[in-house]
Amino acid sequence: MGKKSTYISAGFLLAAVILSSTGCGPVVFGPNLGALGYPIPISPYFQKKEEDAFWNHKRYDRVPVLGPLQAGAPEIVDAPSEDEVMRQLEKARPVQGGIPLLHEVQRNHVRIVVESTQNSVDAPRVMPLMGPVQLHHAHFKCMVYFTEVTHVGWPVPYTTTDEDCQEVIYIDHDHLHMVGNVNPGPGTGYPNPPPR
Repeated sequence: MGKKSTYISAGFLLAAVILSSTGCGPVVFGPNLGALGYPIPISPYFQKKEEDAFWNHKRYDRVPVLGPLQAGAPEIVDAPSEDEVMRQLEKARPVQGGIPLLHEVQRNHVRIVVESTQNSVDAPRVMPLMGPVQLHHAHFKCMVYFTEVTHVGWPVPYTTTDEDCQEVIYIDHDHLHMVGNVNPGPGTGYPNPPPR
């Protein structure tokens, strides 16, 4: 009988060691978060919203400071990309986030026409922390033509198709250009940069 109880106690000890080492048991070392220690499911809607906000900040919300304009060179400004136009359209008239099988909206056969409405450069001025700069105004009118399909699933399922939808989106690509000699040397009238 003594040998059997030794085996049983050794088995319980082995089970306790195995459960505590794999993290499968209720043994908690360190701070106990209680109910917050378990993963909480998050809707993909909120995750996509944060990803879109980061993408917009990274690609479209920041304003660059470009080099000086050259005399006689054409003022070339990149037109808005299709991605930027569709993201602005989604902000103005959202279709994402519908309820599946109850109410969904789709945009099909999208065609985008971009035309420049303003391309001008202001006179040079001095801005704090930037120095002498020129503001370059570049405004675009983007006309988006598409077919809008709406699926409604309750109470009576039906589908509507509007083939002549169009939206007008105005996008500004204003940016700054440096003015003057960007890397002044000796004898140019500008103070020399400090030695490094």
